[in-house]
Amino acid sequence: MDLKIDNQRFLVCGASSGFGRAIAEQLLDEGASIIAVARRKEKLDELKKEYGEAVAVVVGDLTKDETHNEIESAIGNSTLHGVVINSGGPPALTPLETALYDWDKAYESVMRWKIELVLRLVSYFTAGDYGRILFVESKSVKQPIPSLVLSNSYRAAVVGFAKSLSQEVAGKGITVNVLAPGAHDTPAINRVIKKRSDDSGKSLEEVRQEMEAGVPVGRFGKPEEFASLAAWILSPHASYVTGQTISHDGGAIQGIFG
Repeated sequence: MDLKIDNQRFLVCGASSGFGRAIAEQLLDEGASIIAVARRKEKLDELKKEYGEAVAVVVGDLTKDETHNEIESAIGNSTLHGVVINSGGPPALTPLETALYDWDKAYESVMRWKIELVLRLVSYFTAGDYGRILFVESKSVKQPIPSLVLSNSYRAAVVGFAKSLSQEVAGKGITVNVLAPGAHDTPAINRVIKKRSDDSGKSLEEVRQEMEAGVPVGRFGKPEEFASLAAWILSPHASYVTGQTISHDGGAIQGIFG
């Protein structure tokens, strides 16, 4: 399928690894150009070396205002067609292992910056009566994950924001959706494996095998599989899909609306 994004430009947050990197590469392979944002300059430079002028790089911490300012400078007067709001998650903790400090830090890293950046970017989309806003969150917004109370809580709040925003901008050619990935072979899964290993006394490999066995398809997802779905949602083909939280989890969510 031709996604019809070969002349479009996207902002991809957390583009140095994991889901962000996979989505960035998928969009570039489809002929789009991107603004890639992350803290690790060497990883972004690798992406730019491979894809050349199709990649603009912003190195910075997404929780900082100065990074948002640099993003706007990178957009300049050009048209922005979509944004992928994505970053790593907070520490793996149970409710009773947390302190209020942990909640304050998680609010900044999981929720606050996303709202601030999206509110800045909406005007770029309304100016052209077109836009795609895609949040990459977690299956925890539909089914809480043990030992991830900070992620469970704040990612669900992001979904509430996304749904509300989707209704406000739907008539302006702008879609707002959330992808809720289950376990995938990305660096982020390692913190969950380590936490479960520490709590259970089992080896990392034992925990990994148990987690994979618990997925109905029998394995972790591949980042490129996830990225192909993201690219379609970011394309003109998905103009009637908005306000949705779509799982990509190999059937792991137990609920009927998983």
